[in-house]
Amino acid sequence: MVVRSVGIVIAMALVMILAGCNEDPVGGTTTEDFAAQRDKLKQALAKKKGPGKGPRAAQRQPDEPELEIGYAGAGKDYVYDSNDKRDPFRSFQFVDDGVPKPGFGPLGDFELGQLSVVAVLWDTSKPRALVADPGGRSFVVHEGSQIGKNNGRVIHIGDNLVLVKETYVDFEGNETTKDVELRIRRSQGG
Repeated sequence: MVVRSVGIVIAMALVMILAGCNEDPVGGTTTEDFAAQRDKLKQALAKKKGPGKGPRAAQRQPDEPELEIGYAGAGKDYVYDSNDKRDPFRSFQFVDDGVPKPGFGPLGDFELGQLSVVAVLWDTSKPRALVADPGGRSFVVHEGSQIGKNNGRVIHIGDNLVLVKETYVDFEGNETTKDVELRIRRSQGG
């Protein structure tokens, strides 16, 4: 029973393969058809254009047949107008209001996970922390300092941590905030 059904499937596949190997495409446009249609269109446009006339000045004569719309068909004179249309090659999140945004400095180039807290001075009226970037450079931050790629601000400095509030903007423009703790990393085995 299984052998018989497998044989039927194989026979059907062979019939389909042999039917697909036909030399003449069924109902398809060939390269020669395309070239003939393109030449016909060139001749019609050259006759329509005439000497000294631009493409916009050409008008269809009443006795002239309508150009066939196909692969190379122009149909009517079409000019693309990009006014009031967005640039398809520019991000949809891009907003250029012409106002330069203040930079976050060197700490704005890194994700918070890439930064490490080296030291904290917290039992004062103005607590500060020493934060190192992946390259080993150190920076002093205080409450209100800008830090991280996602518009982060230091909101609290404790005895062994720096608390940062990050603001994320999703593709719809909604803002979400997240508190991230950066802690001093204890040395291993010391």
